[in-house]
Amino acid sequence: MNKYRHIRQEIDATAAFNKQSAVFDEEYAHNSIVNYKRNRVRDHILQFIRPGSNILELNAGTGEDAIYFARSGHKLHATDISQGMQDTLRKKVKQQNLEKNVSTELCSYTSLGKLKKRGPYDLIFSNFAGLNCTQELDKVLCEFEHLLKPHGIITLVMLPKFCLWETLLIFKGKFKTAFRRFFSSQGRRSHIEGKYFKCWYYNPGQITKILQKSFTVVNIEALCVVVPPSYIEHFAERHPRSYRYLKKKENILKSKWPWKYIGDYYIISLQKKN
Repeated sequence: MNKYRHIRQEIDATAAFNKQSAVFDEEYAHNSIVNYKRNRVRDHILQFIRPGSNILELNAGTGEDAIYFARSGHKLHATDISQGMQDTLRKKVKQQNLEKNVSTELCSYTSLGKLKKRGPYDLIFSNFAGLNCTQELDKVLCEFEHLLKPHGIITLVMLPKFCLWETLLIFKGKFKTAFRRFFSSQGRRSHIEGKYFKCWYYNPGQITKILQKSFTVVNIEALCVVVPPSYIEHFAERHPRSYRYLKKKENILKSKWPWKYIGDYYIISLQKKN
């Protein structure tokens, strides 16, 4: 039964992201806060990788990050479960003549073992809560050790169980949204473009516990802890001075306790011990 539920969940998520692939870039390309988040994640990663690194990207989506790192001279193997996302990614790669730097593959999180022949990798990277779409996080994370080079890096961008911005919605009477992350052990129903699937919320401690034998945490920082989440539409454009101020404050607070644990997302990087 557990295996059947996992397959059903993966089918639902695939359908949602296939449908989103047609509109994703148009919808988010000019969103100031989405671009802020992407730049924050990229700056975080660049602290840990050398020129010409071999990178495995999970849930690569339409390839915005793959293209960025490929144009910077890195080699990417960009994976996703969505055929629509992969098709869009491949078109971009071809248009920008990056075929030598970017390879693609349809691949489930729970089938990462088949990627060993392409490794080992300097970095395994998953952006914008891709791994929140699986209930089998422990199974996924345990594959990483065998895919990484000695002292390789994992960088994951995840949704935690507590988000300061969402909790503040209690003052608007949105109790269900304010507390949806707290009571999510069985997964919470999410939707994209009218397609429904489940997601789960994971705190940094859950990741470090699973990986503690083979990995050491090198950085945790909040993403959108004082800067508003991107679903608060047009905030940056309507309140440019406030937006600039909040970005400066977030830069100060992002790695401090408790702020690093209560953002809309957190970025966590771990290094393989040997």
